[in-house]
Amino acid sequence: MTTLKNTLERVRACTLCAAHLPHGPRPVVQAHADARILVAGQAPGRRVHASGKPFDDPSGERLRDWMGIGADVFYDARRIAILPMGFCYPGTGPSGDLPPRPECAPAWRDELLAGLPRLDLTLVIGAYAQVWHLPGPRRPVTEVVRNWEAGWPVVVPLPHPSPRNNLWLRRNPWFESELLPRLRQRIASILAITES
Repeated sequence: MTTLKNTLERVRACTLCAAHLPHGPRPVVQAHADARILVAGQAPGRRVHASGKPFDDPSGERLRDWMGIGADVFYDARRIAILPMGFCYPGTGPSGDLPPRPECAPAWRDELLAGLPRLDLTLVIGAYAQVWHLPGPRRPVTEVVRNWEAGWPVVVPLPHPSPRNNLWLRRNPWFESELLPRLRQRIASILAITES
């Protein structure tokens, strides 16, 4: 029987798409079988590739604010699992970072998710994660996030917390006024259970 620890060791040694990665492979993941919350993101950026620490950038600062938690909780693998759709930095394209490598999720995602039996909440960040984690045809991120109550309280879609999405946040004030207070409350209640 494969344990999550074994799977993570294999993931961290993965070179499946090395030929396509301009900076080489450096899988960035965080998981523990006790985790209650999953952050399903896109792919590491340049800063995260350099540090090896997920969401170690302005996007991470905003995400932690959205979640209502500090870095100490966010980086506690026994509470928060962080599994992007692509584990390595894919490089930069004409309008920002390239999409997650398509080889990664089919190779690893099901096995990793099977090793996280205690999840109470999955945050599905951005279009690539939403396509994988949410049933039905692909829809625009705004439509998916606007319909956030459809998967509540188990799955919550979010836009990417990148500073590039400041305009989206200004155009969609309901996100901060309606969704975020409920999300913070949900996360606080899950974490209170894990600490009791």
